[in-house]
Order: sequence, then structure tokens, then C-alpha cells
Amino acid sequence: MRLRFIFILFSIQLAFSQEILVKGNVYGEEEPLTSASVFLKGTNIGTSTDINGQFSIYLSNIKNPELIVSYLGYKSQTIKISSETTDLGMISLALDDTLDEVVVSGTLKPVSKSDSPVPVEVYGQTFFKANPTASVFEALENINGVRAQLNCSICSTGEILINGQEGAYTMVLIDGLPIVSGLSTVYGFSGIPQALVERVEIVKGPASTLFGSEAIGGVINLITKLPENSSKLSLDSFVSGWGEVNTDLAYKYSLSKKTTGLLGLNYFNYSYPIDKNEDGFTDLTMQNRISIFNKFNHVNKFSFSTRFVYEDRWGGQMNWLPIHRGEDTVYGESIYTSRFEFFGKYQFNKNLILQFSFNDHNQNSAYGNTLFNADQTIGFGQMIWNKNIANNELLLGLAYRYTRYDDDTTATFNDLSFQNQASITHLPGIFIQNQTQINANNTLLLGFRYDSNSIHGNIFTPRINYKINNDDKSSTLRLSAGTGYRVTQVFTEQHAALTGAREVVLLEDLNPERSWNANLNFVQKFFLKKGAIIDFDLSLFTSHFSNKIIPDYDTDSNKIIYDNLDGRSISNGLSLNSNLLAQGGLRVNLGATYIDTYLEENGIKSMPYLTEGFQGVWKVEKKWIPHDLILDFTGTFTGTMRLPTLGDLDPRPSFSDPFSILNIQLTKIWNNSVESYGGIKNILNFTPARNSIARSFDPFDRQVAFDGNGNALPTPDNPYALTFDPTYVYTSNQGIRLFFGLRLKYN
Repeated sequence: MRLRFIFILFSIQLAFSQEILVKGNVYGEEEPLTSASVFLKGTNIGTSTDINGQFSIYLSNIKNPELIVSYLGYKSQTIKISSETTDLGMISLALDDTLDEVVVSGTLKPVSKSDSPVPVEVYGQTFFKANPTASVFEALENINGVRAQLNCSICSTGEILINGQEGAYTMVLIDGLPIVSGLSTVYGFSGIPQALVERVEIVKGPASTLFGSEAIGGVINLITKLPENSSKLSLDSFVSGWGEVNTDLAYKYSLSKKTTGLLGLNYFNYSYPIDKNEDGFTDLTMQNRISIFNKFNHVNKFSFSTRFVYEDRWGGQMNWLPIHRGEDTVYGESIYTSRFEFFGKYQFNKNLILQFSFNDHNQNSAYGNTLFNADQTIGFGQMIWNKNIANNELLLGLAYRYTRYDDDTTATFNDLSFQNQASITHLPGIFIQNQTQINANNTLLLGFRYDSNSIHGNIFTPRINYKINNDDKSSTLRLSAGTGYRVTQVFTEQHAALTGAREVVLLEDLNPERSWNANLNFVQKFFLKKGAIIDFDLSLFTSHFSNKIIPDYDTDSNKIIYDNLDGRSISNGLSLNSNLLAQGGLRVNLGATYIDTYLEENGIKSMPYLTEGFQGVWKVEKKWIPHDLILDFTGTFTGTMRLPTLGDLDPRPSFSDPFSILNIQLTKIWNNSVESYGGIKNILNFTPARNSIARSFDPFDRQVAFDGNGNALPTPDNPYALTFDPTYVYTSNQGIRLFFGLRLKYN
């Protein structure tokens, strides 16, 4: 008997000393679940289901193995595996009424989305795959209330607007750390490959209490992929009819049983000048960019990432060559960007965490014959301690931010010593936050931050958040209010200050901007028959600014005059999101945002430039499961915007026409490792007016007559008294185009 028992144990051990293949089918409400996660508990071994809900996974040398099967919107299931198990058959997941996603951006600690007193929107990889792009900048344009705004029709610089607020009011984080800011706000977005992003969390409204300056309008937090959740090897590459080529390559490796790594490479190239609007200038900026990313993760205790980006871009007259860089013979805007960054965190215990980041951004650029060279270095460290005390969750933080900025403009010129002098800013801060669970249906969050800016002194930013929900959390009401501040750097954030022929004038030392924000958010979820889910997300928001820094294009057509507003700036609006998830492979996302923004000075109201009054987005996804096909239809609608014309004589319209960008994509999944996709972007072939660049035939204003004050004069050859100016732009010149791509992954 004893020998038989030993033989059985030996047989079981032998069985698991060899690899066995475990297969199964994952279903939810009688429908196969695509991309459901299947992981071996306690390890980094995992896979995902194909379009038919099928999966297979190899197991070896695992004692008492258990598989965890999970899918968003369904309750996870744990399955014990015996030595004889090879086919698990159909695994049915029950619908999870809470639909909880874990978010971190609203409170600096992991919390389910439904429990967060701060409204946070989450967008995963599936959302962005519906309209593949080469960078995060382009990918965000399909999110309601978020718009990618081009600021230059020559070099394609841009910014991300939240609820109509300028891009400088949006703080961009990578894994919760301030990586993109200052100088890199102009070109930093284009260097972030979409394929490395696991999900995007967005907080609309005041967030300065937690994140400090630049978080007045909101926060975009890019959460990068965890190595353990990535395929062993993956490739995603696509080309467009305009000659764009984008390739993402990722490789997962192990340094030890407890340490895994993810190496990512992104390469983007566009080098075929096109001039379809026949203005003599390139319609799309030439770009040659490479980004290398590496991330280590040690048992969720220590995480460390590095990234290097190099980009060479130029736009200008069609006959521009590198030998013309910085000269006044042929106009071109040429920018060399190199950027290095590292960031990470160390978890001392469940209550104490250290976060750190460092980045150096170097820009060598020529805008016509105007040279601009700049370097920015930012170091950041933050210690966070949290503790649960009765019904309170207390969070304390100490932060320090060092910024060194140097360029060859008047921004860093010392008038006393007549020498260039780098600007160095020290910004220590402390913040405290307490979240009180009053009862099961009421949550109160209070926060306060104190910063000591070495240039502008002491700054205080409080906030309050209150959440009310019913018992099953299908109805939630959130109220948020707070203040924010921002210290601006014109030459690092306002690209229009460099491009074209306008002179930049600073009327006085610019004071920090302040804001007062409030947001009322209501979420209602309905769980319909046959497993369909629909939710509505409604927000009312208002922002009041003082000391707002306004660029004045109107007083002098040859100047951009920056000054603090002697009055107030107000932005009010309403945003509505609706999402439908139904059986039969149908998913619909609809969104609309109405914005009423105006400046008021001396009793006179005016509309700011490049702020839309209405924005709409939509995404419709339909799966044909038997044929392994997915059809995605995405689109945006942008309302009228005020444009920066060149004075009263300028014949170009002062306001843009409403426009819509529609895209369609068809994806074919061949197996669990290969899928191909293709489609059409900008189906309606919308492009801006052909005369967007004023006097494109005379970029150095050689044929323009000026008066004694430098103002352009009307002449027979220039009846409208225009000067060369490329800032009259609101969307890309790219028209309709095809694209094709291929995704491969190996586990």
C-alpha cells in the first residue's frame, strides 16, 4: 500500500515535470469572450482568448496549479487544474454588475472606479486599436472633451485640450509621474508610442492639489504595460497611402523568477513631401523618429523604466533641403529633438511608496532664419504615505521638483550682466488628503497642497470631492471643486512665439495664473436583458481664471503680445458620454461636449482663439464571430473656432467652419497570434482652406511694405496688408487615405 502511494505521488510529479497543454473556451452570457485574460495564479504565465473565446496554455513544474479567468464586466473565476486535465471545456463567466476598473489618477492610490470620489475616465487598448495611430497625440482625438489641436501648419506641433482649455493647462503623466511638461509639451506627445500604453486615465477638472502646477484643466495619465501582462514577442506595423510607416516591436524577458522586463522599440517615418493644396509648402511634416523603451518590474515592489527618443522633422517649401537650414533663401522649419528619461517607484511596504523621475529634453531648431536651441532638465521625487484609520483613508505626500531651462532667446537673458543665464526653479511641496467613508453610500474627500516656488513664492491649492451612490452603485453623483495655479513659460509652451515672422513682446513680468473649478458628475448604469449594458455619464463644469496669460494677435499683425489678462476668463460647459455593450458583438460609444468659453476685460467679452464651442465623438464596433471579423467606425465632429487672422483687412474668415473626420477599419483575426487590419481615414476628405498660410509665396516678407512702426501697408501687390504667417491652422492638411497593418504576437 505504501509503495502504491509513493508510485502515485511519483506519477503526479512526473506528469507535471513535463509540459501539458490545457485548453478551454470562455463564454459570457452564451457568447464567446474575445481577449479574456487567462493567467496561472502566482506566476507571470498567461494568455488571452481568441475571437472564438478559445485559449491554450502550457503548464509545467507547478504545484497545485490554478488558472484565473477574467474579463472586463464579468466576475473572475478560479479553476484548479489536476494532472489529468487537458480540456476544460466551456468556462462560463457571470456578469459583474459593478463593472469596477482599478484607477489611480484621482487619489494617487489604487481604487475601483465606482468607489473613487473623483470622476476618472479609463480607455484601454481595445479603444485605441479601432483607429490605429503612430503616437498618443493622434490617439487621444477620439475621446470626448479631449482634442488634439495643431498649432502650426508647417511643423505640425500641437497640444492636447481638455474641455476647451489650452494644452498648457493639461498635465501629462506617465505612470503617475510628470514626464511631459514645459519644453516637451510641443513635441513630447509625438514621441510616445501608442503600443506601449496599457490604458489611459483622464481626470477632467482641477487636480493641482495632488499634481501641482499645470494640472488646472485636467490630467492625462498614460499607464504603460506591465511586463507580466505582455506577450513574449509582439509586432504591430502599418503603412498609409501617404507613405507613413509605423512599427512597434516589444519583447518580454526574465532576469530572474521575480524580475521581468519589457523592451519596446517604435519607429516612425514619413519622408515623401506632398503639396495637394498647391500653396508651395508641404501639407504634412516630414518625420523620422525612433523611440526605445525598457521597463523592469520586480514582484510589484520595484519598477524602473527608461526611454530614449530621437526625432528629425521638417516642413516648409517643397524645394527646401538641409543646406537651407537657418538661411533666408528657402523657408523651412527644421527641428532635431533628443530626449532621455527614466522613472519608477519603490514600494517599501503597503503604506509607503517612493516615486521618482528624471528627463532631459534637447531641441535644436530653425524656423526659417530664426534659430532656437533649448535644453530642459526636470528631476522629480515624491514620497507618499497612506494609512487607513477607522473610516478614513489618510494620504500624506512630500514632493520636490527641480527644473533647469536654458535657450538662446530673451527668456533666459540677464539684462544686468548682458549674458545668457539658465532659469532654475526649485519647487518643494507637501500635500495631505483624507477620504472619509461616511457610510456605504456617501464618501467625502478633502485635500490641501502647499508649494514653495523659488521664483513666485508660496502657493496654496485646496480641493473637495463628494460622492453619493445607491446600494448597487448603478447611480453615482460626484461633486468636485478646487483651485489651481500655473507658472507659464512662453517660449517653451507657445510654439506660435517662434514660427513665422511675428515678433514676441512680453509687456511685463508674467504673474502665475490662478483658477477656481467646479464639476458635477452623474453616472447611471442600466443592466438590460440578455446581458446588454448601457451607461450614461453627464458632467457640468465651470472654470474661472485670473491673471490668465493671453496672446494678442490683433493689436499688431507683426507681433504676438503676451500679457496677464486684466479681467477674467470663464469656461462653462456640459459633457455627455453614453456607452452600449450588447450581445452579438456590438459596442457603441457616443460623446458630446458643449463649451461656452469667453474672456471679459473692461466689460467687453471676446472668444479665445482655437476653442471649439461643440465637440462630438463616436465609436461603433461590430464583431462577426464566426468569420473572425471586426468592423470599427470612428469619428469626430468639431464646431466653429475663432482663428488668428492678420488684422481687419485679412480676407480669410475669422471663424472656421464645423468639420467632421470619419474613419473606418476592418480587422481580420487569423488565429490567436496573427491579425491584419486596414481601412480608410478621413473618408469625407476634409482639409482646411488652401490659403491657410498667408503669403506662402513670400515667406521672408521681401515684397511687403512696412511703415515706421513695423506695420504692413496695403500696396497693389499686397492689398490686404498681409505678412507671412502659418498660425492660421486648426486641423491637419491630410485628406483621405488608405492604411494597412499587421499584428503578430508570440507567447
